[in-house]
Amino acid sequence: MANDKTTDDSAQGDSNDANTRVQELIKYVKIKAKPVELTGEIKIPKIKPNSFIDVKPQLLTALEPLERLGYPVGGLVPNWKEVFLKKMDEILKKYRSVKLFLNICVRCGACTDKCHYFIGTADPNNMPVARAELMRKVYRRYFTWQGKLLGSKYVNGSDLSEELLAMWYTYFYQCSECRRCSVFCPYGIDTAEITMAAREILNSVGLVQKYVHEIIDKAQNIGNNLGMQKNAIINALEFVQDELQETTEIPDIRVPIDEEGADVLFVTPSADFFASPHIESLYGYAKVFHQAGISWTMSTHASEGGNFGLFIHNYGHMKKINKRIWEAARQLKVKRVIGGECGHMWRVLSSYSNTMFGPFDWLDSRFPRPQHICEFTLDLLKRGALKIDKTANDEFVVTMHDSCQVARGLEMGGTKYGQFEIPRGVIRGVCNRYEDMPDNTIKERTFCCGAGQGLLGDDMIATRVKGAIPRMQAYSYAKREKGVNFLALICAICKAQLSKMFPTYGIPMEEVGGIHQLVGRAIVLGAKEGI
Repeated sequence: MANDKTTDDSAQGDSNDANTRVQELIKYVKIKAKPVELTGEIKIPKIKPNSFIDVKPQLLTALEPLERLGYPVGGLVPNWKEVFLKKMDEILKKYRSVKLFLNICVRCGACTDKCHYFIGTADPNNMPVARAELMRKVYRRYFTWQGKLLGSKYVNGSDLSEELLAMWYTYFYQCSECRRCSVFCPYGIDTAEITMAAREILNSVGLVQKYVHEIIDKAQNIGNNLGMQKNAIINALEFVQDELQETTEIPDIRVPIDEEGADVLFVTPSADFFASPHIESLYGYAKVFHQAGISWTMSTHASEGGNFGLFIHNYGHMKKINKRIWEAARQLKVKRVIGGECGHMWRVLSSYSNTMFGPFDWLDSRFPRPQHICEFTLDLLKRGALKIDKTANDEFVVTMHDSCQVARGLEMGGTKYGQFEIPRGVIRGVCNRYEDMPDNTIKERTFCCGAGQGLLGDDMIATRVKGAIPRMQAYSYAKREKGVNFLALICAICKAQLSKMFPTYGIPMEEVGGIHQLVGRAIVLGAKEGI
């Protein structure tokens, strides 16, 4: 446990002064970042110390959401050092992986040039090893016997200070927890675990990021990330259904809502209800279910597939949000649950749901766990249950961006490398022309879109522009060398980020879309084949 010298009055200092100092250090400043020229090359930059130290996310200061989420109000708590070390001690005991990762790093440097934020900003604190070192220094100072006995100087540690808090708040919010660095670590250190733990500790002392937590509050208390009430959800989905019936001239194609006894409960990010290009995939999902002849329903209670609780290492928040899906599945008496195109939603559904709310022994025994929509659609394609006209997509040369949460967080379809091959199988099943981007930028080596894990807010636009550089360079290479003109995605955050970054980098926004956008274009609706 921590050295109790930090809890006495002299060490605490004046609490009001501490809060004032830290608020000034992490004050939000609107910063613009210019996109780089797209050459098709991903270059490792020369180091520019503190080049992105001024980029920080906005704090959540509204009292009601803070109280509902169980966080301190009013900024930094008076006894923040005591609270900080107590929370860190709790995390080190609860999550042994974090303690292991802090102990075993030998600073070999294998991860240093693997982070998209370091490549984009050249700030050395965005090297994964350096970012983790911010926590490791505190660990050595307060949680090793050498640090407790000899102090920070002799263990390369750091004493707690408002300046250190500001560094944590800055650089642990310049990490999208994508785990690319972990792929290259010879010890398998998962730096994302350290970032999530750091964010949880910051929350405990009263430094709560605005964007993520406003969304978590809406998801827990209203039911979806956008804060849409039940009537608004119904109106939005009825609009989608009307559009489908009008454009396809098929009067019985539907987007069912809250229908008890349907075979499938389908959950997807609420962004799919109306945002572009997301809604194009929702059209595609509806067409697949219709043509397959499977009864399905969406739920107003479980109107959100996304789960931002994952981003902050808070299983309590993650569990509350995920619970709605399983409540709806039981209430509607469905036989299976299928998730739409969303990276972190799929990770929570497939990796955590079973231990939080399973086993799902009341589902159809053929589908004992949630399925991904790509897994579902590829199975239909392989069995010939869908009629496809690939020429409908002949204007596109398609490539695919592997979303980091899917690529590195889990498997898909119960098959080896299914998370890579199943989505590509769907694309190849509905398009004549497909090309991969360079090998070092796809599959397990994929780069983050630049806005994952809570960095999608407009307050982080500078970080988003810089973090997107590797993906934009890889796409521009494929565009120049292979004629690629469409980037297919299976993540709502990737869609939101890259549809904004493409125009920023001089590429039309229309070159970004979902895989089921392509499916929806190619599927031939008509007499049902059945399955």
